[in-house]
Amino acid sequence: MVEKKIKPVNGIEKQQKTDLLAMRLALAEARAAAEEGETPIGAVLMRGDAVIAAAHNHRESKNDVTSHAEIEVLRAAGKQKGDWRLSECTLYVTLEPCPMCAGAILSARIPRVVFGAKDATMGAMGSVLNLPRFPLGAKPLVEGGLCEGECKELLQSFFQNRRKERQKQKADGQC
Repeated sequence: MVEKKIKPVNGIEKQQKTDLLAMRLALAEARAAAEEGETPIGAVLMRGDAVIAAAHNHRESKNDVTSHAEIEVLRAAGKQKGDWRLSECTLYVTLEPCPMCAGAILSARIPRVVFGAKDATMGAMGSVLNLPRFPLGAKPLVEGGLCEGECKELLQSFFQNRRKERQKQKADGQC
């Protein structure tokens, strides 16, 4: 993947603008996942204002329990960079990472993680667990709540539609 530049602004405003644009890209990935019947979670890895990799869940299509958006973006970035160490990058993800993804993020030495919605069931970066607080190496700065409403709405809408489809299938006598 060729790095895409996001137009810079000044100082703190530049970081806020980059954060917002990166989360918008992650949301676009999440929408693509939903269109494919995947859980709508998207992730983007940035180095400064350059997009290193973007990905979404592929658990269903690959029949791979590890194919979360975060894992997919880390794999793509490693291939693109030729290095698994991502110590100069920021990860943006629409849902708080689970324990598996949080472990991979810590192992990749990512210094900053920005997520949209908290995960009250599996969140491992502050909600249920807080893996970055353990002495496991890298201690990323974790920021949650960016575009939280939009991230939550996308997930809630997806699962409401899925429940309706399953109820209809049951009513029609399908498994």
